[in-house]
Amino acid sequence: MTRINTNVSSLVAQNRLQSSNNDLQQSLTRLSTGLRINSGSDDPAGLLASEALRGEITGLTKSISNTQRASQIISTADSALGQVSNLLNDVRGLVVEAANSGALSNEEIAANQLQIDSSLEAINRISQTTTFQGRKLLDGSQDFVSTASGVSSISDISIDQANLGKTGKIDVEVVINSAATQATATAADSGFSTAAQATATTEAGVNTVTLGDATNNLTIEGQFDSVEVIDGGASSATAASITDGVLTISVDAAATVTGASVVTALNGVSGVYAEETGTVADVNASAATDATAIEGAGLSITAAESGGDFNNVQISYVAGDAAATTASYDADQKALTVTIGTGAGENNLAAIAAAINAGTTEFDAEVADGTGSTPAAAKVTEYGEFTIDTADLPEVGSTGNTGGEVLNADLVFQLSGENGAETFNFGAGTTKDQIAAAINLVSDSTGVSADATNALEFSSTGFGSDALVDIDVISEGAGGTFKGSLDNNRSTGNDIIATVNGVEANGSGNSLSINTSSLDLNLTVDDGSSTNFSFSITGGGATFQLGPDVTSTQQASLGIGSVSTGQLGGASGRLYELGSGQSKSLTNDVEGAAKVIDEVIGKVVGLRGRLGSFQSTTLESNLVSLNETKANLQEAESSIRDADFAQESANLTRAQILVQSGTNVLSLANQNPRNVLSLLG
Repeated sequence: MTRINTNVSSLVAQNRLQSSNNDLQQSLTRLSTGLRINSGSDDPAGLLASEALRGEITGLTKSISNTQRASQIISTADSALGQVSNLLNDVRGLVVEAANSGALSNEEIAANQLQIDSSLEAINRISQTTTFQGRKLLDGSQDFVSTASGVSSISDISIDQANLGKTGKIDVEVVINSAATQATATAADSGFSTAAQATATTEAGVNTVTLGDATNNLTIEGQFDSVEVIDGGASSATAASITDGVLTISVDAAATVTGASVVTALNGVSGVYAEETGTVADVNASAATDATAIEGAGLSITAAESGGDFNNVQISYVAGDAAATTASYDADQKALTVTIGTGAGENNLAAIAAAINAGTTEFDAEVADGTGSTPAAAKVTEYGEFTIDTADLPEVGSTGNTGGEVLNADLVFQLSGENGAETFNFGAGTTKDQIAAAINLVSDSTGVSADATNALEFSSTGFGSDALVDIDVISEGAGGTFKGSLDNNRSTGNDIIATVNGVEANGSGNSLSINTSSLDLNLTVDDGSSTNFSFSITGGGATFQLGPDVTSTQQASLGIGSVSTGQLGGASGRLYELGSGQSKSLTNDVEGAAKVIDEVIGKVVGLRGRLGSFQSTTLESNLVSLNETKANLQEAESSIRDADFAQESANLTRAQILVQSGTNVLSLANQNPRNVLSLLG
């Protein structure tokens, strides 16, 4: 059918040509932009997926930048901390050198102190001047803020990481289930002689003689060397006197002289006491001619308390200038001094005993009779007549080991502790206090101290499982009981057992730590503390955005404490105390300075290690992960949105050919109506 009003072939050719032109235009657009999707109409679903991936890639790109920035900040802080470490090591060397006081002059030690002062100033300067784009890193402004300072039982705390979340606060509750303990070992009292009241007796020339037989006799006590009975002559009265240390009793040999009459005569002589046992019918010149005194008596001094504290107390008598007799006791020197007064009767035993009882609380004194026992009340007055010759004062006396609590035999043992071992050698008679003093003298080198307040107790100076007390008895003499009295030859302490917010903490001595996704802290409580406590972390810390999403799980908060000399330190003290005029300067306490500097070096090294660990494990691993994730997302986004140039080039060629072909076909289709003219001719 031939028509001229509607050229269907031309219309078909036009439609196909338009479609080919659209395909050509699409191919040209994709090849010029490199994108498969240039508008939403190209691929609506693909566009949505592509834009979502682009958002993630943008976040990852910034996360990579953030991580790199965080690593740069950590590197800056670590570099400054390295200089602090160098300065601290220099200070430690100066402290150790200054401890050699026997070889260094005062001027050299003063020069060391000046160097230490300069190092402390340099550390403070580093603390204030270490910055990154104006933000100070080591002045404490990057540390966490908490209420832990108000907890009295916390001696040290370090909050390394805390995720404060949306609330901006973490409440920390610490429950101590079991306190840290020391290692202990005890040598019971059975390892030493039995405790008693230490005693000493001062002789005053008081002697005893008995006249008569076993049943009927006279007992004569007093200050004399010998007794002589003489015949005074017919009808002479019974009399007695002392001349040159000889007690002379004069009787009428021809008469019957009763013992009672002799007692009366003797008791009339100063410094003599006599009493009759039974009935002595007759005393004559042959009764005791030149009888020698056979037993001494004097002043008995007894410690008020039992035990070895009053062993080896020296007792001295000195002539004084004052009228009254006085006594005093020097506990440090373990010396009891009696100063004899110049007044009448001040040198008799009763006055001296009274002076000791009034002047000391540590001793009781009383006059003892010839057998060493306490005199009857009726005889005290008579004994009070006995005197100490101030022209020939008694020699220095001693309580010896009468108080007991001393070793029963020679002893050699090795004592080992956390810090080292020492060998001790003690002789029989050594007291618990002396043993404890010897052990405490070297406790810094062994890590073991001793206390003799009750039983002799050995304790580690430290707490926890590293604390040790090991007693190895090398030899003990015959009759020794020290080894058998030990309750434990080897003992170790126990670490603290606690939970932090319900999480079981790692315990080491008095220190505990936890490391969770939300909290990383280390804290130390007072020695042996079992008190539960709580505090809050309310802010602070350096927060780093390490992920593409702004959520707490994709952030890391790190606490960087101050390294100023006022903040650096631990249980032994602060670094500033090593400065001139401070409590731990080289001239005041070089040993304390050594302890502080060791703790501070440990703190700084620990901080550097923590920052290095954060940089290597958290930041660097995060950087690798982010880069890999970004590459994968870019690949996914590219597969959705980017044009395939090979395919699009083929499409372009096809579209170009179709356009040319369509144009030619359209030209032919437009010529078809002309064929109608041939019909009209």
